[in-house]
Amino acid sequence: MRITLHDVSKGKNGQALPPTTLEFHTGEVRYALAETEQRPTVLGLIASGRMRPETGRVTIDDSESAKELRRRVALVDAPDVSDPHPDISLAGVVGEELMFAGLGATPLHAKRWLSQLGYAELASVPIGNIDPSARVRILCELAVLRDGTDAVVLVSPDRHGGSPDGWWRIAAEFAERGFAMLVILGGSAAVALERMQELGAVNASGPVEPLVLEPEADAAAEADAEEARPLSEERSDETTGAQEPEPEEARSLSEERSDETKGRTTDPDSDPEPEPDDDPEDDTNGAAS
Repeated sequence: MRITLHDVSKGKNGQALPPTTLEFHTGEVRYALAETEQRPTVLGLIASGRMRPETGRVTIDDSESAKELRRRVALVDAPDVSDPHPDISLAGVVGEELMFAGLGATPLHAKRWLSQLGYAELASVPIGNIDPSARVRILCELAVLRDGTDAVVLVSPDRHGGSPDGWWRIAAEFAERGFAMLVILGGSAAVALERMQELGAVNASGPVEPLVLEPEADAAAEADAEEARPLSEERSDETTGAQEPEPEEARSLSEERSDETKGRTTDPDSDPEPEPDDDPEDDTNGAAS
């Protein structure tokens, strides 16, 4: 199955969605960049046949049947359209989706389904508090329960936080299972995915390897650190050498001042030297006169 958006737009002068062309097909996961609050949802609605574009057209295997699109494409977690209320328990969300899929929808059925998926302990947790990757896994698994679903349009999983690597790997797994996957996301998540692709961390056509650095990269980092150490030590030595010792002349002057101070200091126990008086004979003669 191949779904193609041919230069579609929405709103006056493309304000809601500027002219956009993209394609996604069975066994592959693609992402589409859509910024602003409304554009991700508008693009998701058009790509899944739930909104008619202002310009352009959408085809599924060269057919322009919107009914066929709606039947075969699931719209997952689109804000204000198909996203569950954040305060509803996970078991409540699961029960509702099981009902739409024509399956048992009691709380017991919901808990059993979550247990099979490995999330039994989250049954009573509000879905607004669920880990982003677990949320994407659960909602996508529920979406493909409906008969005839061959494609999934996942809208803005990056708005819930977490690493893009988590939900991107999940989307890749669904592509490997034979579904056509389109992930609509914002600019920051797109940059992160492109960077991970450069590192070989994301591979939509096969198993995804863990995100690890190559041994050569680790060795190069250690070599750079070793080169940086001598430089820092040299700078430290230069800083230490900049503090010059006290000059000899200044030291001599200091010692002279210290000696002068010592010379001016008198012993408190010693008597002061008497000052010479006038000749006593002169005093006697003066008194006799």
